[in-house]
Amino acid sequence: MLSQQEDVKKAYHLIIEGRVQGVSYRFSTQKKALEYQVKGWVKNLADGSVEAVIEGGQENLEKLLNWCYEGPAFAEVNQIQKTEISPEGFAEFRIKG
Repeated sequence: MLSQQEDVKKAYHLIIEGRVQGVSYRFSTQKKALEYQVKGWVKNLADGSVEAVIEGGQENLEKLLNWCYEGPAFAEVNQIQKTEISPEGFAEFRIKG
């Protein structure tokens, strides 16, 4: 059974800035989201940043957020803009566009 804390779903909208395109950031984020049982999506933006919506239990979201600051091997994350939003009830984590 899930802990009381894990039962509560939260969601965040992220804008990840830095060298995050062309370094497998989206694919790696999807892989980590699956590992941490987080749902949502990730996509590249025209300005070179990456946008994501992540949804799940607080503990797993924190694990994924911590990873997002590191990213895959060749990424250099300068900043993440994080906004708490209402969970939408995603069924999976996917790469958009």
